[in-house]
Amino acid sequence: MAGEPQEDCLFCKIVAGTIPATIVRQTDTTIAFRDINPQAPTHVLIIPKAHYENAAALAAADPALTADVVREAQAVADEEKLDSYRLVFNTGSGAGQTVWHVHGHVLGGRGLEWPPG
Repeated sequence: MAGEPQEDCLFCKIVAGTIPATIVRQTDTTIAFRDINPQAPTHVLIIPKAHYENAAALAAADPALTADVVREAQAVADEEKLDSYRLVFNTGSGAGQTVWHVHGHVLGGRGLEWPPG
């Protein structure tokens, strides 16, 4: 069920504390942690603690939680002293989503080309 922890979800396990992560920020509703395969000097993932498959599902079900995730992206950028950054939500395998728990990538600390790939 949407919003409920999924037993087979890597990010739900990070939320539960059963899989370690380098956590940089945490609120009542979100967790931000360093990507294990960084694509930029700063590469932090921000996830809601509640499980939603992708950004569209989260936005449809809980706009306030969606805002929490985006707000935390700015907080991470501020703490990392980024004057600019990219916030990316991959939705679907064709877009590069590999973990089916919505997550925003905060990328910064180097020039980012457009289009991204």
